[in-house]
Amino acid sequence: MSTALEIRLASRPEGWPTHENFEIAEVEVPEPGEGRLLVRNLVMSVDPAMRGRMNEGKSYVPPFELGAPLSGGAVGEVVTGAGDFQPGDLVVHHLGWREYAVVDPAQALRVDPEVAPINAYLSVLGMPGMTAYVGLVDIAEQREGDVVFVSGAAGAVGSLVGQLAKLRGAAKVIGSAGSPEKVRHLTEELGFDAAFNYKDGPVREQLAAAAPEGIDVYFDNVGGEHLEAAIGAMNDFGRVAECGMISQYNNTEPTPGPRNMFMLVTKRLKLQGFIVIDHAHRRDRFVAEVGQWIREGRISYRETVVEGLRNAPEAFLGLLRGENTGKMLVTIGERS
Repeated sequence: MSTALEIRLASRPEGWPTHENFEIAEVEVPEPGEGRLLVRNLVMSVDPAMRGRMNEGKSYVPPFELGAPLSGGAVGEVVTGAGDFQPGDLVVHHLGWREYAVVDPAQALRVDPEVAPINAYLSVLGMPGMTAYVGLVDIAEQREGDVVFVSGAAGAVGSLVGQLAKLRGAAKVIGSAGSPEKVRHLTEELGFDAAFNYKDGPVREQLAAAAPEGIDVYFDNVGGEHLEAAIGAMNDFGRVAECGMISQYNNTEPTPGPRNMFMLVTKRLKLQGFIVIDHAHRRDRFVAEVGQWIREGRISYRETVVEGLRNAPEAFLGLLRGENTGKMLVTIGERS
């Protein structure tokens, strides 16, 4: 094949992204050059954090460039080797949204399909899994006997947070999600003690009913009303891990903060934001602990898979609309 597809950022969205913000381009298959890998991508990830990179402005990572392909986690097959990598090796890297990628070997990590399916290296054993682990263990300092509340609990991160909390001895784990089907998934398949549909009524009231004893840990993927409700339900010395605030990603005007922030003082709460890339030193411990639980069948995970690179923009928009259960992935090709 001499040509390949890539998905570019055509324009910066104002509010909710649309298909017009993306461009599907056909390009020449790149030449890797000396010391670089040519990788044919097989599957890629779409993640909520990609929405922030579509905006112009300073953040913890540079914004996507207009007219250039987007980027994100992907697993692919090495076509042209370099360094310690040979043709046929499978690697995870950060140049998704394209069929072929030129990758610095230092930015690639070999994956073993005998240990876990390759999709798992973008979900439960990848960045979402590491995010769940670091946020719960290091940031929220979850302890045995804690009551833990997780928002966005049916997503790739939240679904693992709840299971990890139970495995680590939580007294109760509560999740919120956006549909009856997702609520049933949390309680019937993932072992959450309680779950509610945040669309059924005020989060504050539903959380109080699910945790009349209060909560000790809140893992926040949503922000907004959820964060205010969690602060209100917190027991003294509670801990909040701020992972994301997807309810606000598409707002065009600043959103008022929770109205009960003074409770951080009166209850002596800890609220800390975190970015998983700051915690790379925890990867070996994460893989050892979570990998063992996966092999023992004590952790379950789901994927929502969209086929074809051309459909990646729709997969991303569907993610923002909450149409996924577990990790949202896009298949690009098959292994040779």
